[in-house]
Amino acid sequence: MSAESPVSRPDVVNDGPAAGDPQSPRPRRNRRGRRRGRRRGKGGGQPQNQGAGGSTKKAAPAGEGTNDDPAKADGAPTGPKPSDLAAARRRREAGTPAAMPPTRRRPNGNARSSSDSAQAPRLRTVRETSAGGLVLSHLDQPFDQLKAVLIGRIDRRGRMMWSLPKGHIETGETAERTAIREISEETGVSGTVVAPLGKIDYWFVNEGRRIHKTVHHYLLRYTGGELCDADYEVSAVAWVPLTELPRRLTYADERRLARTAEAVIAELCSDPALLARSEAEASRTEPNDYEKAAAARNQRRNEPPPAKPRRRRRRPRRGGAGSRTDGAG
Repeated sequence: MSAESPVSRPDVVNDGPAAGDPQSPRPRRNRRGRRRGRRRGKGGGQPQNQGAGGSTKKAAPAGEGTNDDPAKADGAPTGPKPSDLAAARRRREAGTPAAMPPTRRRPNGNARSSSDSAQAPRLRTVRETSAGGLVLSHLDQPFDQLKAVLIGRIDRRGRMMWSLPKGHIETGETAERTAIREISEETGVSGTVVAPLGKIDYWFVNEGRRIHKTVHHYLLRYTGGELCDADYEVSAVAWVPLTELPRRLTYADERRLARTAEAVIAELCSDPALLARSEAEASRTEPNDYEKAAAARNQRRNEPPPAKPRRRRRRPRRGGAGSRTDGAG
């Protein structure tokens, strides 16, 4: 008994030539890989009439003969495309926050900032107060013959940095006495204070500390001694003509101070009475409140910072067997 042909069965639809026919087209598939169904009138749908030879005849619906639309002939959907719908939606929402492009957050931004803060701890701020000055060789000589003492220090890059001698105020000292002592220790020469020149303050970082330093400068008259660089902080000492100080000094604030000293020297030399009165006022020996506080700050500058007390977290009390939790009573 021969096998029944599938085209002779009423429950099987013949969509085209047999699979073994070399002229049979490949079955069409949609984007998901599934086979597309044919439109009615192009071989799709259930069979309407079957001929004698087993061929299936499909009757076209009334009023629908041939399909002139190429899109419909290919089986493409007749509705609008998703891209057209998206473009129409963007045109409707133009000028609204929904039409703005989305922004991307930086991944782990908070974690990176916290790690940076952990790697760079906050520096401790320290205040320091010092005193120093400008020692002149003679006051009765012409201005172009006057000389001043400078000290030189070598920085980390190997450069010679020229500056005025100075040092920290210690307990029981006035600013004038500190200037005399520090100049003698760093340069080997001694002098007496003639007049104040002003103060300079600046910031710098040293040994993990952020230091705010204030230096009081004075004009001194040379009284004796010889140049010596025995101090471990000093690399060189030299007598420099007063007219060359603006070019020799490394720091801009000390160069401005040297120009101020020129006006003070000219005023003192023109009035001997003013010079004597200024020297008498600079000979005080008792420090004032500012100098006492400055000496105390300088003494504490190398002390380690006080440890912050550790706060203990209070644990919540656990309810006992007889405690009520319903809020009654």
